[in-house]
Amino acid sequence: MKISELRFDEKGLLPAIVQDVESKEVLTLAYMNEESLQKSLESKETWFYSRSRQELWHKGETSGNTQTITDIRYDCDQDALVVLVNPKGPACHKGTFSCFNDSLLSEEEIQTGGSDGNLAILTELEQLIAERERSRPEGSYTTYLFEEGVDKILKKVGEEASEVIIAAKNRDKDELSWESADLLYHLLVLLREQALPLNDVLSVLKERHTKKNGKE
Repeated sequence: MKISELRFDEKGLLPAIVQDVESKEVLTLAYMNEESLQKSLESKETWFYSRSRQELWHKGETSGNTQTITDIRYDCDQDALVVLVNPKGPACHKGTFSCFNDSLLSEEEIQTGGSDGNLAILTELEQLIAERERSRPEGSYTTYLFEEGVDKILKKVGEEASEVIIAAKNRDKDELSWESADLLYHLLVLLREQALPLNDVLSVLKERHTKKNGKE
């Protein structure tokens, strides 16, 4: 596919959805013209076209919060892009990890998603851990783990796994729930340290399930 074959709008622009390659969180929506797209491909960092200023801009040029491109995909109509990146710092000019932080739904509506809604906390937690790794806020336990390194993280995973075993042996459901939550959190920290998205692990589970025709 050549850039010239993409379907730019009447103003010569394409919407570009920027997504964290690891957590899969949508970071921002911006626009690219042919020149900014070419610069993005050449530099492997995001360049966009500002509709308000009518000029090119390089993400992170002044803030240092650059975005290293791992892939750029176009949709079936060839008129929109998804840019997968490893961000260095917040994506939003307000200093947040993503520009999409507010919801049109009330908190009560968001929480009525049943089991699927409960499982969504894993994605939210993965995204929060990714933000903590990059911003390293002072006083954060997650920051402490990343600064201590993989050996400390592995030690905590081992400790929490042992606590899960003890809780199960004790037949204590409350304790088991608590310790299992601790284990899942530390496992997500480990996956982030290893640059392994949770989605890759879930894909393995799905593949195994498919191969065995659901007889697991």
